[in-house]
Amino acid sequence: MHKKTKTVACPTCSTPVEWHAAARWRPFCSERCRLIDLGKWFEESNRIPADEGLPEHPESPETV
Repeated sequence: MHKKTKTVACPTCSTPVEWHAAARWRPFCSERCRLIDLGKWFEESNRIPADEGLPEHPESPETV
């Protein structure tokens, strides 16, 4: 039985990347692409949008 390897696009440069345990930089094609993406998170070009309805620092259940 032959297993087909899943292929995904590198998030930085769109190069096809085989998705398997031996793919060192997955989902990126290389360390360079991984570091470019990390740099975008550090400079806040990439960020997860906040829900405007939630408080900035929610109280812990112990203090409520």
